Amino acid sequence: MRATVRDVAALAGVSPKTVSNVVNGGVPVRPETRERVERAVVELGYVPNLSARGLRNGRSGAIALTLPELGSAYSAELAQWFVELARERGWTVQLDQTGHDPGRERELVSRARAHLVDGLVLNPVSLSASVLAETEGLPPTVVIGEVEPEHVDQVHVDSQLAAREVTTHLLDRGHRRIALVGAARPTDATATSELRDQGHADALGAVGQEGDPSLRVPLAAWTTSAAATTFAAWLDVNPLPDAVFAYTDSIAFGVLHVLAARGVRVPEQVSVVGFDDVDAAAFAIPALTTVSFDRRVFATAALDLLTRRIADPTVPPQTVVVPHRIVERASVADR
Repeated sequence: MRATVRDVAALAGVSPKTVSNVVNGGVPVRPETRERVERAVVELGYVPNLSARGLRNGRSGAIALTLPELGSAYSAELAQWFVELARERGWTVQLDQTGHDPGRERELVSRARAHLVDGLVLNPVSLSASVLAETEGLPPTVVIGEVEPEHVDQVHVDSQLAAREVTTHLLDRGHRRIALVGAARPTDATATSELRDQGHADALGAVGQEGDPSLRVPLAAWTTSAAATTFAAWLDVNPLPDAVFAYTDSIAFGVLHVLAARGVRVPEQVSVVGFDDVDAAAFAIPALTTVSFDRRVFATAALDLLTRRIADPTVPPQTVVVPHRIVERASVADR
């Protein structure tokens, strides 16, 4: 049978209230008493009943984190920070992914309404974020990524400005034919791809250039393998570009693989820039120039907003823009 608070209290020689204080935290307990309770918890295999606790105080101690996909290095690093920082606040994190599918996103948000979670952190697929148009019954929610409605709390990096800076960085070094690997697809563009497209166009416009449609390389998925396959097929029918702006580092790794396999020297023949500055970017060959931002700061800002929203659901929505910078490494050369 499942051990109860009373079982732990009896074994430790304390009151059930003391056991609750040790398990839930927030109330000081003498070290020797805490040690006895913790030994009893381990011996009996006691697990707190979070559902019952939620019924009593209206809180589950869990939040949901929903990302477009969980397989990339960026998603893994971001999720790790959310899990670690949420744990410091006494929360567990339920992870899920949308697969860049707006229908899947709507399904997950609908499930969040029914599940016992204190809040939701959502990375939306669509720039318009229509899935959040109806907020009635939704748990406290923070959006990570840029969306158009201003009725939700948001944390994001300015993708449009960063893309403009990346393009300007390449233009200033003499590059003119810049391939966009990960460009928005005509039928189902993501919020991120649209904004990075616009930032690139802004930079071209500032120097009197227009975008060349032949340099756009949309991807069915933002993965290294999809980038490698699609970019290789694109190179089969197009001349080498001066540079590649890969919309994520994972995409850039696929591009670097294809260029190396074809004997194309980076950056001597083609420069490559990524976005995200994942840990592996510094160890690519050559080391990848990329857009960097502090993932810990990003996750902390989102959890701060979520904590605020849980405490008072009526507070006005707030937006936090996390600073970014271009980290220059060895994958870009002057032309």
